[in-house]
Order: sequence, then C-alpha cells, then structure tokens
Amino acid sequence: MRILIAPDSFKESLSAKEVALALKSGFENALPDADFDLMPIGDGGEGTLDALAENLNLEKKSIKIPHAYTSDGSVSFASNGQTAIFEMAAICGLEHIPKEKRNPLALTTQGVGELIVHLVQSGIREFIIGVGGSATNDGGIGMAYGLGYRFYDSEGQELEPIGANLGLIKKVSSKNKVDLSGVTIRLITDVDNPLCGQHGATYIFGGQKGLSPSQFKKVDQDMSQFYTDVAPEVLKLAGSGAGGGMAAGLVAFAGAEIKSGISFVLDCVDFDQRVKSADLVIVGEGRMDSQSLSGKAPVGVARRTPSAIPVIAICGSLKDDLPDFPVAGISAAFPIIGQVADLDQVLAAAKENLYRTGLNIGNLIKLNKTL
Repeated sequence: MRILIAPDSFKESLSAKEVALALKSGFENALPDADFDLMPIGDGGEGTLDALAENLNLEKKSIKIPHAYTSDGSVSFASNGQTAIFEMAAICGLEHIPKEKRNPLALTTQGVGELIVHLVQSGIREFIIGVGGSATNDGGIGMAYGLGYRFYDSEGQELEPIGANLGLIKKVSSKNKVDLSGVTIRLITDVDNPLCGQHGATYIFGGQKGLSPSQFKKVDQDMSQFYTDVAPEVLKLAGSGAGGGMAAGLVAFAGAEIKSGISFVLDCVDFDQRVKSADLVIVGEGRMDSQSLSGKAPVGVARRTPSAIPVIAICGSLKDDLPDFPVAGISAAFPIIGQVADLDQVLAAAKENLYRTGLNIGNLIKLNKTL
C-alpha cells in the first residue's frame, strides 16, 4: 500500500512538513509494510515557501526589514537570483501577533513593499508571493507605501498606511514609487473571495484577526470606497480579498496577477504524476470549515486526485458549518483533538494528536483487510 501524505500547515502550531512526518509516524506504526510519499504543501499561506523552494531549486535566505512583525525583524524568502518567493505571512502573519495585540486596522503590510523593493534592487525580476494568513486588513496600502506610494486626507495631510485610515484617503501619490517595469509578480492565494461584500476580506476573515462583527460594515464600506476611487477593476477579481485585501493592493499598485495557490503549488511539486502511484491520499489543515471548500489546500488536492483513489482529511478541528462527508472529493474527515482543553494546550499537543489519529486510521485500514 502506498500512502501520499499532502497536508497544509497547522496555523500557529506545526509546519506542513511537521504535520506530514507526525502522520507518517502514526500510519507507519499501524501499517509497517506501507510505502509513503510525503508532500508538504501550501496554498498561498504559511508553508508555501517551504513547499516551493525545494521543488524550484531555490536557496532559502533571510533579511531584516523595518516593518516585519517577526521577533527580530528577520524575514525568510527563497531565491535563485532571478526569481524570488516569499509569503506575506512571514512578514505580517497572524502567528507573529500576540492575541491581546491583534487589531487588523492598526497593523501594516508595509514590510511586504519593503521586501519587494530590496529584492528588485538586488536584481530579482520575477516574484511568486503567497498571500494569506495575514493579521492585517489594510487593502494592501501598507505594501503600496513600502513601494513608495503616499496617501493623503482631504486637507493634504499624509496618512499612516493602515486599515483604519482607508476611509480618510482622498489623494494617492505615485511620485516616488519604485520602478517595477520589467518585473513580473504572481500572487498565489489560498481563497477566491472578492475584496468586499458579505463574502469579502472583512466579513469572512476579519473576525479571526480581531475585528468585532459590529465593525464589519464600516470597514468593508471604507475598503470598497477606496478601491472604487482608485482601482475599481479589482473589486470584481476573484481572490482579491486574500490577505486582508493584499491581493487587491498588489494588483492595483504593483501590476500583479492572481493565481490559484493550491493549483500552482501542485503543478510545481509534480502532484499529478506522483498521485498516480498512490492507493490513499491524506490531506489536512488546522481547521476545516465551509471556507475550506472555496479552494484551500485539502480540497484543492482532493479535486486533483483521480476519483478511484480515496482521500481522507485529518484536521485540527472540523467546524459545524461543513456538510456531511463525502464532499468535494474527500471521503471522510477526522479531527485530531482528543479531549477538551484550552487553545494553547491543543496547539502544543498537535504532533501527538496527529500521531494518534494516523495510528487509529491505520488500524482501521488494517482491520478492514481482515473483514
């Protein structure tokens, strides 16, 4: 039996590689004769850099930039001198912000623009940027500020590039923006949500970043008005709501193109060829919910898996807004949480819980062979 294990990372807990190794350990204990193909993946959010760097023969590097929310200001990227890959989550990701300090309207994506400028000045001409997992909701104006754009209110006063100021912007200056002619930027996103509206960045993702529901309407209106004035074409783009509107900002201010994250990554890791030899595919993410069905990693993998090969999802938790399985090509889904505990305890026990769940499912497979 050959098992292909292709999980996404478990946010704020384990990398995709760590998830894959923990699951393999459990399955291997129950099914010692099985073969395994470990395929850690990302869909534009955390883990995308690691998933792509090896397959594209890029060297992982790090640099300190002024507006990164990492502990020491260092940000990882991968490059071969011509092409560079990085994740916005590495700069302003939710995992870098303590829970008590999470306020997407006060945080900036400026570090994303700063990193682009540094890499362009060092000779990079092609970018692949993972957009997802952010702690921000600024529509990408922080990134634009990092590129050299400036924003002003009705009285001509320069504004800080944060989400709270979107509704105050009356003028945008591109006088000092970096020259991106000859530079190609492709965004890989983990969702296909539009920028605004009930299915947009604010209403769908604002809550997990620290916004209260009472704020959604005003924040969404400010975002919509800003882009209606500046770049109305992005309002209709699928995926423009990714990263708190970062995708919209990169399209509007940097000429970027939006790509489906999981499809792009699966192409890069040669998924279609590798899955042909699998008897079972295991997918997973930290929390599977109805939004997972809109193009996130587990469903993206399941849709590319031949129908004769079963797909099982193993996740940190399963939200009650999911329909009954099988759905979206996934035969069954299992949460790994074994007992009631607070969030910090659950996150800390993820590796052990993954091992146990893999072991139990492996034992079920072994039992099925004897029935």
